[in-house]
Amino acid sequence: MIARIYCLIIVLLKAAAAVGQSADSLFAIRDSSKIFTIENFYELLVRNHPTARQAALLSDVAQQEIRLARGNFDPKIESQFLTKSLKGKEYYEIFNGTLKFPTAIPFDPSIGIEQNTGAYLNPERYIDDQFNNQQFYAGISLPLGRGLFTDERRAALKQAELFKSMTEAEKVKIINKLLLDATKTYWDWYYTYYHYQLLNRSYSIADEIFRRAKMNYTLGEASEVDTIQAGITRQQRLVEQQEALVTFQNAGVQLSTMLWDSLGNPLELGAQWQPVLIPDQFVLSQEMLQGLADNARLNHPDLNKLEIKIQQHEVERKLAAEYLKPQLNLNYYALNQPLNPNGEFSTDFQDNYKLGVDFSMPIFLRKERSKLALAKLKINNTKLELSLAEREIINSITLTYNKLSSLQPILANQYAMVLAYQRLVDAELLNLSLGESDLFKINVQQEKLLNAQGKWLKLLAENEKLKAQLYWAAGTSRLR
Repeated sequence: MIARIYCLIIVLLKAAAAVGQSADSLFAIRDSSKIFTIENFYELLVRNHPTARQAALLSDVAQQEIRLARGNFDPKIESQFLTKSLKGKEYYEIFNGTLKFPTAIPFDPSIGIEQNTGAYLNPERYIDDQFNNQQFYAGISLPLGRGLFTDERRAALKQAELFKSMTEAEKVKIINKLLLDATKTYWDWYYTYYHYQLLNRSYSIADEIFRRAKMNYTLGEASEVDTIQAGITRQQRLVEQQEALVTFQNAGVQLSTMLWDSLGNPLELGAQWQPVLIPDQFVLSQEMLQGLADNARLNHPDLNKLEIKIQQHEVERKLAAEYLKPQLNLNYYALNQPLNPNGEFSTDFQDNYKLGVDFSMPIFLRKERSKLALAKLKINNTKLELSLAEREIINSITLTYNKLSSLQPILANQYAMVLAYQRLVDAELLNLSLGESDLFKINVQQEKLLNAQGKWLKLLAENEKLKAQLYWAAGTSRLR
């Protein structure tokens, strides 16, 4: 009778080994499941996640900053009207209308018209009545000292353009970080999903063994010790299964927090979705490491931001250096040229004009020299920050590469251990059929096999996380 019981157990365990223990069977796509790959996950993230949408808004913000800076070069209409009347006597009536054209080159043309009348008009404002007291003028203001090479308007525009480049780097950084966090969350879900499937199968085997042992004990064909041993194993597998279920459910909830539809509504990850690991062409090599390091030096968003920051400080330095020059502006206005107020063509530039020169300069230049020194200090400080950041990034790439390199043989060895434990279980089953083993030894080997399989699953997920970490350390969004 006992032999018959053992034979039943052997048949059951062999069937379980064939169905439940092989990796191919564990990762098989179930008929009731839908595949949810990490590429599907990335697509939803980049398109719908609020953080990704916020990152996309940075480009719009930068565009408006450029538009704001370009507003300093918009043509401007200015007008002035002054009149004074006292005790019924008109003192003066003054009107001046001007259209100015600020430009990115160092002179500002303008055109305008004046009409001044009155008995007590300032002689400087006097206009004869040849053209009804009206006078056209057109001229330019040219800086010969401060403002010749740069000024506040041109510096503001350059800063806005650099800000646009910085926002692009910041957008890349935000998206890369979002994808890295999402990748880790996905592979946590992947591990908990298949770990639960593994423990679920293990519990099914333990439950079937307990049921058969109990039935045979009732028939008097098995000992009470075998029934107790089978029951303890079943309870242990049940506890492990329940713990794995909670962990898997929480991982699904965590993944769901990153899922959004196109309307901005949160999505729930249904139980029908199954993660998969699609093999890729990822191959570790020194050439790959060097390529990632070179790419990081050129394209890493943190380094790009610091380089742009240096350029911004350089704009500040040039503007500060410009203020060390004296302010020397040449103003020239042709009067009633080339058209007079009657619309007649005239070329009397020699006699009809206004010419002026403005000059000013601080004696000690303490404020100007301090601004220049501060700008230089900012440049030096940012260059040091850039050197430190570059070294930290290259070291981060190397450290992650080393972890990934060391994990490859560990992963292979762990899988070899899974196969070895499977052979031990098969050997114990053979010994049991020959009467040289018992259920206790079988359970011990099954426990070791289960632990080895669980650790192998965890290493698989860790391997994928390190791949993502490696590319993120290099500042690229290529996570696979």
